[in-house]
Formats: sequence, structure tokens, C-alpha cells
Amino acid sequence: MFGPKSIAALLLAGGALVAFSNPGVAAGAVKQVPASALKAPVAGTRETAIFAGGCFWGVQGVFAHVKGVVSTTAGYAGGSAATAHYETVSTGTTGHAEAVKVVFDPRQVNYADLLRIYFSVVTDPTELNRQGPDEGTQYRSALFPQTPGQVRIARAYLAQLSRAHVFAGPIVTRVERAPGFYQAETYHQAFMARNPNYPYIVINDRPKVEALRRLFPGSWKA
Repeated sequence: MFGPKSIAALLLAGGALVAFSNPGVAAGAVKQVPASALKAPVAGTRETAIFAGGCFWGVQGVFAHVKGVVSTTAGYAGGSAATAHYETVSTGTTGHAEAVKVVFDPRQVNYADLLRIYFSVVTDPTELNRQGPDEGTQYRSALFPQTPGQVRIARAYLAQLSRAHVFAGPIVTRVERAPGFYQAETYHQAFMARNPNYPYIVINDRPKVEALRRLFPGSWKA
């Protein structure tokens, strides 16, 4: 993603419209994919899942509008605590992915349902180590299951989508283990909600939230 300094420079240079003018990049690969054939039995009232799929602003922005989601936190997964800082992660050398921790009520939304939304509107699973205008391993499409059940469902769903040839290219989304989840800096939290007119948000992330409301009206919450 472009940091605040990058955006300011573009605006001052009069280049913002050029830099954010690609509607294909903006909307991403929005496609309503089939539901998972495998779902987890409901157990308890809270469950946690971690998703990485490009800039965490948009990932958090989408899941924050899913009915049954209790909270979302932008952060870093896949690397160590020592390097879990935005400027360091942005080098693409730490092993981290920009990720979002989603706490949800499984009585209202199943992990498999969140995966369907993820593959439909959050990420393009055919892009390797990038999403839209953002390049680097920190923007990879990856799932970090938090329970054995989530691992089983994630792997089964990836296989299901691959067999069905839902996407034009091969799915490169990986199921990974994370040594921990490290909360991102305060200014990244709920960035989309707090900055709805930020150029990057308008072009790249708002279409994803609009697609959620359009494709999954039963899962939408304001």
C-alpha cells in the first residue's frame, strides 16, 4: 500500500489520479465462489481466525462489515516479534504478511463462510506475493488457521476451489503456521473506517466492501 508520505507526495505533484486510475486493480478479482462443502460444528461463542490478502486496510474493512464478526485487528503474521513493525515489514524481508485477526461468533458465521467471503471479495488468490498495486511477500495471500479444524477446512476448501477451476489461474494462497500475531501500529487500525475518502481506500478497498454488500446481503452489517 502507499504510506501517508507517499500519498501526500502524489497529491502535491498532481499525480494522484494517475496513480490510482486503474479500475481493474481497484475492484480486484471479485467473484462469488461456491460455498465450502465442509463446515465446522458450532462450539462455543467465540473463535479467532487470521487472514492475509494484501493491504490490511481493505481486509479489515471487509471483515468489519460481516455479520457475526465481533472484532478485527490489523497486524502482522508469519514472522517474529522483533521485526513486526511497519517500516521493517514493508521491506518484504521479515517473513510477515500484513494480516487481520478476526474474532467471530460461530453461531452466526462459520469459518467456512468467512473463507468464502475471503476468496470472493477480499483477495485475488491467483496473484503471487502481491495484490493489486502492492508488491512483496508482505502482501501475499495466506491463511493462518488457529485450530486443527480450521486447518482441515482451509485445505479442503482450497482443494475444492482448485478442482472446480473457479479462477482463471492456479490458486497460490497458502495455508501457513504463524509463531504469533502482532498488532499493527495504532494509525493502521480501522484505517478504512476512519479515512473513507483516502485515495487508496476509494480506489482499491471501497469496491470490495460494496461487493460484500451486493454478493452477500445476508452476511452484511452496516
